[in-house]
Amino acid sequence: MDANGYSDPYVKSLKPDMGKKGKCKTQIKKRTLNPEFNEEFSFDIKHSELAKKTLDISVWDYDIGKSNDYIGCQLGITAKGERLKHWYECLKNKDKKIERWHTLY
Repeated sequence: MDANGYSDPYVKSLKPDMGKKGKCKTQIKKRTLNPEFNEEFSFDIKHSELAKKTLDISVWDYDIGKSNDYIGCQLGITAKGERLKHWYECLKNKDKKIERWHTLY
């Protein structure tokens, strides 16, 4: 949360082994503490390769004139708890959309 009591969150995704070409970002949701992102990222990667990679999806607070703040919620092989369960469910269900709500920390 910024000094004004709000946050300007966005989601950033980084596809493994792609460098700058693998970066995607949602629109910034201005002045909210309860963002809802209904956007999709699409990457061309073999399903058999996915289990060996980490797809980093994270939430950030956009700040003008200084570095952006990490808010939370990473999905991928290094995640823990419900986020890791979500990741494994995605790996098990090829070509199926798996949607979940995750609390930011």
